[in-house]
Amino acid sequence: MEEKLSCDGGHEFKLLFSCPSGLSPSQVSVVFDEVYDRIPHTDHTLEKSISEIWDARVEQSSSLYNGTKFRYGGYNFNVENDPKQQPHVSLHLGLTDYRTFVGTNLSPMWERFLVPSEDDCIQCQHTSSPLGNGAVVETSDRRILVLQRSNKVGEFPGYFVFPGGHPEPQEVGIISHEGFQELNQCHMINSKVSQEMFDSIVREVVEEIGTPADSLSSPIFIGISRRLLNVRPTAFFFIKCDLRSDEIQLLYSNAQDGFESTQLYAVSMSDLENMASKMPGCHRGGYALYKLMVQGTSDSLSHPLLNENFVAS
Repeated sequence: MEEKLSCDGGHEFKLLFSCPSGLSPSQVSVVFDEVYDRIPHTDHTLEKSISEIWDARVEQSSSLYNGTKFRYGGYNFNVENDPKQQPHVSLHLGLTDYRTFVGTNLSPMWERFLVPSEDDCIQCQHTSSPLGNGAVVETSDRRILVLQRSNKVGEFPGYFVFPGGHPEPQEVGIISHEGFQELNQCHMINSKVSQEMFDSIVREVVEEIGTPADSLSSPIFIGISRRLLNVRPTAFFFIKCDLRSDEIQLLYSNAQDGFESTQLYAVSMSDLENMASKMPGCHRGGYALYKLMVQGTSDSLSHPLLNENFVAS
């Protein structure tokens, strides 16, 4: 399931999981457990640097907030022999926070936190690795929505990205692992976290693009990519919007989180391929996941966007 593709610097990425046919909410579950939390590094000096880096960042910007995030800890993918049974993925999530993300993944010494291993979860066991999300949104006139990041954001200012952010633990009442040890409580919280995976990406699209939620289809999960620089993982979804791109442009001017971007583009597949070279690795990986989806749905029938001179690399 893993595939490594690359270009220069922060554009490098690895596909940790791909499902070109797409998975509905009923085909995605979550196991939320502290066993998927970050393991502290044995190098105490390296561990101490997490607090030092965070304190230095807070001195520079007192508005920094140490919020909780879900930590990516791997997955299980089941494909039954019975063709009537749908494939199913179980995502393994722990808990982390922004402070630890800044002090590990975004640290100048981030590579020292990695463990030499072909197993992705072992390799990244000492990093915060919060699971981000991104949406490939297709408009009713067959265009894909892409944002250009503003110069006010902390990572990759000016780069092209898909709308997205993070699923949020606080949205489902999680601030720690305490209180979820009972079997029925585990089942309940796993179900809520799984739903948050899908709810959060709709929320991000609404907030960043300005489209009303009822104009969006139910998201389908198409995979997870990881930027090689800072080993940052992102889950990607495909969503259809029943509005035209010109209608969405008008809504974008009043988007709640419009400050995070400077411009919204509604592009063809050929334009998207050109823009992908100017995306951070995790979002370039999202484009690769989308290409696999388009290829998978167009082997026998032509997909509308494939008529835009799309050629797989």
